[in-house]
Amino acid sequence: MLVAANVFAAEVSADFSAANKLYAEGKFADAASAYEKILQSGAQSPALLFNDANAEFKAGHLGKAIAAYRRAAQLSPRDAELRANLAFVRNQMAGATVRERFWQNWLGTLTLNEGAMLTAVLFWLTAALLIARQIRPALVPKLKSVTRLLVVLTFFSGAVLAVQAANHFLSATAVVTADNVTARSGPFDDAQTVFTVRDGAELSVLDQRDGWVQVANGTGKSGWLPAKLVEVLPGA
Repeated sequence: MLVAANVFAAEVSADFSAANKLYAEGKFADAASAYEKILQSGAQSPALLFNDANAEFKAGHLGKAIAAYRRAAQLSPRDAELRANLAFVRNQMAGATVRERFWQNWLGTLTLNEGAMLTAVLFWLTAALLIARQIRPALVPKLKSVTRLLVVLTFFSGAVLAVQAANHFLSATAVVTADNVTARSGPFDDAQTVFTVRDGAELSVLDQRDGWVQVANGTGKSGWLPAKLVEVLPGA
């Protein structure tokens, strides 16, 4: 198993270098395809997604670039260059779209794993202090303020983690990856046209059914888009 893992890592490294070479040569569409092939193999990292997003943008694919930047941001939420590139590409998109609210951006400064780890550390520190107070009653006056602070921080961190998990698992965003996509009133080709969305539009996902995704745009309208023309991402 270790040998297989090492071979896979070596193959990914070689493919990544080859894709980077295509990008450096200005073959952006080919580079994007090469990065996508690596991602489809199961490999994933902020650097891989970041380079894929850059290549997609240079190739003129705004939606695919935005989706890759957002996926990279979920793995590396405090990367300033990544955030700047995402904002720049978003500014190129015309038409109705949905943006994260302030509280979603604030929650996104930590990954879900980091939030869970922080909450766990605070919980066990609090538990250790409570145990120490039981074993050594003389320490109670000295540890009172610290214990109270840790209890408050633990509850606050747990509440933030719960909201973060709910936002991640219970909400989703559809990024449109083609231009002038028609949103219809129902999940079938002959349904009435409701609105049209541009490449790169980010829309709230309401439902998914039989190869269709029901979305809502920034103006409050809702409609169904073919699933093959969007990339569905979890909440921030």
